[in-house]
Amino acid sequence: MAAPGRLPHPAWVIDLGRLEYGAALEWQREVHDAVADGQWPDTLLLVEHDPVFTVGRHARASHANVLWSDEERRRRGVALFDVDRGGDVTYHGPGQQVGYPILHLDRHGGDLLVYLRELEQVFINLLADEGIAAGRVPPHTGVWVGDEKLVAIGVKASQRVTSHGFAFNVDPDLGHFAGIIPCGIQDKGVTSLVRLTGRPTTLDEMRPRVLRHLGAVLGLVWEPIDVDAAAARLRARLASMP
Repeated sequence: MAAPGRLPHPAWVIDLGRLEYGAALEWQREVHDAVADGQWPDTLLLVEHDPVFTVGRHARASHANVLWSDEERRRRGVALFDVDRGGDVTYHGPGQQVGYPILHLDRHGGDLLVYLRELEQVFINLLADEGIAAGRVPPHTGVWVGDEKLVAIGVKASQRVTSHGFAFNVDPDLGHFAGIIPCGIQDKGVTSLVRLTGRPTTLDEMRPRVLRHLGAVLGLVWEPIDVDAAAARLRARLASMP
């Protein structure tokens, strides 16, 4: 259920499929600008990334929590990106449902910290449906089962519009997390939905459940937009700019 006093409103959802991180980052930037200037409604980008470590602005100077050398990363096929979200280093890869909600905060209570807590609640609710007792582990962000993180969350707001978002470990290669100290937290681990349940589960199965719970908590009614149609709209927007 959406927060009290918040009326549900339409939002677009664009499934980018599997896409390397740099291309998805460009989608985020262009959609962010379109939402910020009022030409687009709230929009969610869904994506599955090729293997990548992303380092937030708190750790870009040192990369202290990236354990694999450049040579080892290349050997294993894992890219590295410095990004402008908060937080430290995390991993994205196949089998992980990543979502970038690009939302105007004025339609979502106006508070970035409240919004972050709502994203956590989305997955606490979803996992309860799966029979998993998940929760928060203050002061850390994300959604946890015991001392293991199941959903990583890192967000940013610019011009009152959010970017970045969540990474839900459905069935990724957990071995890739050995290349980092996830989020710089040394005494905790990571897990996945499949590891917890012992049941094969795909992103295709989980995606509608993620959308249902996101819509319920954030007060959004989804309108799917084809990725090619969305790309055409972005090109037309850029062409119309002076």
